[in-house]
Amino acid sequence: MKSFTAEKITEKVYWVGAIDWGVRDFHGYLTSRGSTYNAFLIIDEKVTLVDTVKKPFQDEMIARIASVIPPEKIDYIISNHSEMDHTGCLTDMIELAKPEKVYASTMGKKALGLHFHFDDDVITAVKSGETLSLGESNLTFVETRMLHWPDSMVTYLDTEKIMFSQDGFGMHLASTERYDDQLPQQVLYEEAEKYFANILLPFSPMVSGLMKKLADLNLDIELLCPDHGPIWRSDISGILKRWENWAIQKCSRKAVIIYDTMWKSTGLLADAVTDGLVSQGISVKVMPLDSSHRSDVATAVLDSGALLVGSPTINGEMFPRVADVLTYLKGLKPKNLIGAVFGSYGWSGEAVKNVEQCLEKMKIPLAAESLNINYVPDNEALARARSLGVEVGKELNERCNQ
Repeated sequence: MKSFTAEKITEKVYWVGAIDWGVRDFHGYLTSRGSTYNAFLIIDEKVTLVDTVKKPFQDEMIARIASVIPPEKIDYIISNHSEMDHTGCLTDMIELAKPEKVYASTMGKKALGLHFHFDDDVITAVKSGETLSLGESNLTFVETRMLHWPDSMVTYLDTEKIMFSQDGFGMHLASTERYDDQLPQQVLYEEAEKYFANILLPFSPMVSGLMKKLADLNLDIELLCPDHGPIWRSDISGILKRWENWAIQKCSRKAVIIYDTMWKSTGLLADAVTDGLVSQGISVKVMPLDSSHRSDVATAVLDSGALLVGSPTINGEMFPRVADVLTYLKGLKPKNLIGAVFGSYGWSGEAVKNVEQCLEKMKIPLAAESLNINYVPDNEALARARSLGVEVGKELNERCNQ
């Protein structure tokens, strides 16, 4: 057994999770700073484990638990979210600890049964508002369906004023620092924003509903404990407010330009489009797709008001990296955007039309007539590209002034 020690976060609660320093891809999301899989041990008359960890990190979690109590003394296990990075070693923990009960939401019971082929009596379903006595403390369960799976729920521990929020308010960030105020604020909010953009954005209406539900519950939360990243203790109101704002996706005088290019022609058009946008006072982020990851594009789009896409035509289609990013963004369902399309071609020129169709499916209206240039753009073509940027900039300013 490896040597790992639990970290005490209150008189009754210990962090017994694991740090994944090496992960760099999470379902196509670039996790350039690694991640954590957080699990928590509550010491009361009924010893309770809140969530487990990804299967390869099972020994690390068990060693941390064993530094506090023998794992066999665990009475209850709570599964807030059935995704495998939080339940990968659940079956082994059940075998080891032989808990009296394993609790999950109604949809969690169903999902765990399908994952692990449990008998029906292994998981006990709880509903939103139900409470569980641990002795001195009580747990209250709140279902948060589709944040971000149908089974998702959060659990509140009353005596310690802790909200165990599963994937809510988390981020992919590997760190030995356990709390938000121990980390550089820029890094903290970069990763929080990236997490929201790539995981929660499709569920923004449900996020807004969750924020209202939490406000109505009027819970006194001193520690907000997600399943990834640091524990929030110093800026709980700040992360709640950011989530609220990210879910709304207000109009912003910021444009993101994504493009790929074969022989620099589409790149030249992108430069001219950028110049036109800047002339209208628009902040522009240019993201060449040969060096920009899809998850970074999604993060940039989160607080933007316009998405402009450039692609050359190859084999009658848009460039592969453009198709990859647009497919990814389509699933994330960004809203309140306007768009524009430009590109170059050799002899057929279908890419621009194909990109237009993608934006239409994403419900992103075009703010300017698309630009499709044969071979290398001349000065007249570059002037047209600049005008495209000007048109989009004017439209974006008008929208944000409303």
